[in-house]
Amino acid sequence: MTEVLVYIATSVDGFIAGPDHDLSWLPTDEDLADTLQEDDGALGYEEFIASVGSLLMGRATYDVVRGFDVPWPYGDLPVLVATTRALDDDPPRTVRAVQGSIAELIELAKTAAGAKDVYLDGGELIRQAAESDLIDDLTITVAPIALGSGVPLFAGMSKRYPLEFISHHRHPGGMIQLRARPKR
Repeated sequence: MTEVLVYIATSVDGFIAGPDHDLSWLPTDEDLADTLQEDDGALGYEEFIASVGSLLMGRATYDVVRGFDVPWPYGDLPVLVATTRALDDDPPRTVRAVQGSIAELIELAKTAAGAKDVYLDGGELIRQAAESDLIDDLTITVAPIALGSGVPLFAGMSKRYPLEFISHHRHPGGMIQLRARPKR
């Protein structure tokens, strides 16, 4: 059965990006190489992305990724962007804009994923999916920095979201990775 997965980094104070979607606080590959420590089971990005069949992301997340000075990082993975605005003039060929309720968006992403899982990315979409009980598994990597403000992961939800921790691991760069499932 196709699951909806969250794989995201956050600051200690719960922000997934700083003001103006700043991601400069995340460790770079060079930082990770300099601080590489024995991995005790943390789920790496490459392993995670290979397990998913589609990515549902919010428009702000799409705009941030498109602003990176790198080739499109998702290769041939189908990417659905939740937006009411037209995408940029030349979106990657695997990208399409979608609209609807969070439940409808997730169904579209599940169809695109085939037999694999759905990667859900973007603060607002994650909050909507959490409030609608549509997330199956969360991998949250906590960086040892407090940002003070920015884009929150869960702040602003209208109700509590109880989770059950499944595992925790050291992650390169001095980070801690938490794996959780919603308590149902």
